[in-house]
Amino acid sequence: MATRLFIAAIEKNSGKTTTSIGLMHLALKKYRRVGYLKPFGGQTVEFRGRTIDKDVALMAQEFDLGFDLNTMSPVVLSHEITHQVVDGAVDPGELMERIVKALAQLEERCELVFIEGSGHPGVGSILQISNARIARQLEAPVLLVTGGGLGDVVDRLALIQAFFAQQAVDLKAILVNKLFPDKRERTLDYLRRALKKESFQVLGGFDYQRVLANPTLRRISTLLGLPVQGSTNELDRIIFRVLVGAASTQRFMELLTEPSLIIVNSSRNELLVTLAHLYQIPEYHRLIVGLVISGSADVNSISRQILEKSGIPFLRAQGGVSADLYQAINKDVSKTVAEDREKLDLIRSLADKTLDFAAIERLFSV
Repeated sequence: MATRLFIAAIEKNSGKTTTSIGLMHLALKKYRRVGYLKPFGGQTVEFRGRTIDKDVALMAQEFDLGFDLNTMSPVVLSHEITHQVVDGAVDPGELMERIVKALAQLEERCELVFIEGSGHPGVGSILQISNARIARQLEAPVLLVTGGGLGDVVDRLALIQAFFAQQAVDLKAILVNKLFPDKRERTLDYLRRALKKESFQVLGGFDYQRVLANPTLRRISTLLGLPVQGSTNELDRIIFRVLVGAASTQRFMELLTEPSLIIVNSSRNELLVTLAHLYQIPEYHRLIVGLVISGSADVNSISRQILEKSGIPFLRAQGGVSADLYQAINKDVSKTVAEDREKLDLIRSLADKTLDFAAIERLFSV
C-alpha cells in the first residue's frame, strides 16, 4: 500500500497549496510514482476537456502527472449540491465512495499519494464529506498547515483538535508557514514549548514571502473580467503595489518605486500619456506592470493612440470607480496558477531550503 499524507489547513490562505507544491517537488526527487488527490473542490476550471478542481489542474500541469483527471478530482461541487444533499437528491455515501475509489486507483500506481483538503477541516460538513471525515475514511494521517504567530495558532488548534478527536483523525504534525525569517527559530521554539504535551510534532514550513500573495496582471484581468489591451507578452509579471493616479503627475512619479498596477481615470490624459512614454524607458518599464483605466468618459483619441503605440498593457473598466476597483483588487487573495512561473520556481527553491522532507517522510511512514 502506498504511503498516504493528508494535507489540511487550519484556515483559508495558510499556504496549503503552496505546501502541496513544495512537497510534491521534493517527493519526485526520491520517488518515481507520486500521486495527487483533491477529494472535492468547488473552484473549478476547464482543463483538457474536463471540469476539475483548479488545484488538480495546477498540479497536473506543473508536475506533468499522467493520472486520469477525474481520479485526481473525483468530486466536483456544483452550486446546487448542498441543497440536493439536504433534499436527499444526492447521496453523501456515494460521494465518499467516489473518493475512496479514487485513492485506491492512485495507490495501484503510486508509492506515495498526497491528499489535499479543501479549506479548513470542517469544510464539506453539510455534505458529510468534511476534510476530517475524509481523512478518517481514507485512514490517512494528517499534516495540518498553519500560519505563523503563537497565540493565534494555539487558539485555533484548540478548536480543530476537538473536531479531529470527534472524527478520530490521526494528526501527526503541524507545519508552520508564513514565518518571518529573523524570528523563525524563536517562533518555532515557543510553539513547540507551548504544545509540548500534544502528541503531534511542530515542523517549520515556508517563510513569509510577500511575492506569493501578490497578483499578476493575468489574475487582475480574470478578477475584473476585463481583457488586457496593448502588449500581452508580460501578463505574468507580479504586481507589488496598486496605485491610484489621483495625485499630480510629478507627485505620482515619486510614488512609483516598485512594480505597480496603476488605476487611472479616463479623464487624466496628461498622466495616461506620461505613463505610456515612461513605459518605453527601461528604468520605468520595470516599475509599470499595467494600467486599469476607470471612468465613464471615453479616453481622448490622441491619448488612446499614444497608449496603443507604446504597448503598455491596460484594462478598460468603462464606468468603473477608481476607489471601488482599488478595493476589489486589494481584497482579492491571489492563488497560484500554472502560468505563474516566477512564483512556482520560487516555491520549488524555497522548498529545497526550508522543508525537511526526510523528517516529514519518517513521521508519516510510521
